[in-house]
Amino acid sequence: MKTNKVRITTQRELILQELRSEKNHPTADELYERIKRLLPRISLATVYRNLEWLNQQGLIKKIEIGGKQKRFDAVTDEHYHIRCISCGRIDDVMLNTDANIKDSFCEIDGYHIVDHCLELFGLCLKCKNSNKYFKF
Repeated sequence: MKTNKVRITTQRELILQELRSEKNHPTADELYERIKRLLPRISLATVYRNLEWLNQQGLIKKIEIGGKQKRFDAVTDEHYHIRCISCGRIDDVMLNTDANIKDSFCEIDGYHIVDHCLELFGLCLKCKNSNKYFKF
């Protein structure tokens, strides 16, 4: 596999495979723990560097929600995320809207909108059922 005439290394391919294998939006540290079982000599710095490269190439998406630790997503199509306020789990949310949210903002105070982030927060099913502080 090649993108932009830059070779996808074995390490990058493995990171992509691990990221695509689950939908839990892992952190670099979580990916590192999974990958080092397969490539024991890989370093955490190598995982970070390759995640940044994959993000720059548009092959993955870096999720930076609310100042928390960065997470990574193999799904690059425009979609949104919801974060559990109890355990930190992040899931995809597909909003049913007639128009693209980004397009609805068009130009705001002289800005040209190039990207956006919609943050949704709630309790995942597991936390909702077990959390003593929130009763629904």
